[in-house]
Amino acid sequence: MAQLHAIASCSSSRISFRPSVQAEWPIRQNLSCTKKTCSFQEAGALSSGFLGHLSIHHRLHQAPSSRTKATLNVLSNEKDGVLTSPGTIENGRGLRGKLKKVVLAYSGGLDTSVIVPWLRENYGCDVVCFTADVGQGDMEMEGLERKAKASGACQLVIKDLKEEFVRDFIFPCLRAGAIYERKYLLGTSMARPVIAKAMVDVAKEVGADAVAHGCTGKGNDQVRFELTFFALNPELNVVAPWREWDIKGREDAIEYAKKHNVPVPVTKKSIYSRDRNLWHLSHEGDILEDPANEPKKDMYMMSVDPEDAPNQPEYVEIGIVAGIPVSINGKDLSPASLLSELNEIGGRHGIGRVDMVENRLVGMKSRGVYETPGGTILYTAVRELESLTLDRETVQFKDTIALKYAELVYAGRWFDPLRESMDAFMESITKTTTGSVTLKLYKGSVTVASRQSPNSLYREDISSFENGDIYNQADAAGFIRLYGLPTRVRSMLERGL
Repeated sequence: MAQLHAIASCSSSRISFRPSVQAEWPIRQNLSCTKKTCSFQEAGALSSGFLGHLSIHHRLHQAPSSRTKATLNVLSNEKDGVLTSPGTIENGRGLRGKLKKVVLAYSGGLDTSVIVPWLRENYGCDVVCFTADVGQGDMEMEGLERKAKASGACQLVIKDLKEEFVRDFIFPCLRAGAIYERKYLLGTSMARPVIAKAMVDVAKEVGADAVAHGCTGKGNDQVRFELTFFALNPELNVVAPWREWDIKGREDAIEYAKKHNVPVPVTKKSIYSRDRNLWHLSHEGDILEDPANEPKKDMYMMSVDPEDAPNQPEYVEIGIVAGIPVSINGKDLSPASLLSELNEIGGRHGIGRVDMVENRLVGMKSRGVYETPGGTILYTAVRELESLTLDRETVQFKDTIALKYAELVYAGRWFDPLRESMDAFMESITKTTTGSVTLKLYKGSVTVASRQSPNSLYREDISSFENGDIYNQADAAGFIRLYGLPTRVRSMLERGL
């Protein structure tokens, strides 16, 4: 069960602020980006309309009585007031409207620290900061209470989601064999829905009428967060400051923070944009924005350079039950503990580095470098065990479905009926995928050394080159004649026979 840690408390009084930034009409039409590059605000305007269309898909699953009301809430960020013209709301609610309490996805970094006073200033609301522990590390969790209070939040809620994250989100993707565009093991894609799900729960616990995130209008995460909000509570208002405010980048954000006396632990120089959880660590920005540049050696944090890895290989045995890893070297471990230990083992051998250019959901290409040491080991182990337990047709169909499964997860559709149905299929066909796989780790490579399963379809007496009672090699002649009949007929036609 997730641990809930509430720090401080919201006072009963509520401070109202006069909006200092001109509001934009929340329903944007006929917007296009004709320049070579789009700003965060321009991309945000476009993505707002895109997300509005996506929300309709989720809202159609709601009862008719709540469908219209829920759609209005998302488009206008206004529950009770009536939107009359661009930037004005009746009942004296101000340019951007009035919200009671907002749950903000909070990291303690520059963006979310600035969002706290911005929400209070523009929506006159209490702000509850929410932080999910998905294995990002103690350094990122350090000092959050102090930072949240300094930013003006009335409450900080921290939930430990590591076990739920691995058990209910990572392992289903692992069992499905879901990999996006041949390389990406979906580290960030899997983390966003578990965080957003917890935010919906916290909103209910604290009586909030809105949720907010710090995702830019250019990225995939805005979609992943908001589709989860739509699916789990379509009546929540959603605030996405990067699609609304006039802050254009880090320098503007730092100046805004100084103006509102918010301490920020950063300088104006940007290095890398990173996202870390128990599954992976991603790197974007700086020299990586040019695909021609090789990543710097000191950029990596979870894994050593394969060239500097030990000169002796290490063998690790992964125990698997019904397609789900359960043990390392014969020792049963919880999902989060198992993954954490494999990260350490794989990291010291330089396992799991991926450099790729991917196609973002919002239409642009993006270059990212990912470190997934434990995940790479697990994917290899499960795939090798399936080579024993699944027949040819099942493997081929599973691989086909896995592509769509990965696309759905990447696009933020974790709670779609289609993904849930596909997951039920994956669970069913991997019931016999039980056994153990021993892998050899050496200087960045993972190779299989041993596979064993009580449900193995491999029969040595059949596969042997020696003749046996079950397989008669003479039978192959008739099989080949029938199997090759279409080829013979086509050749006869071409030759006029």
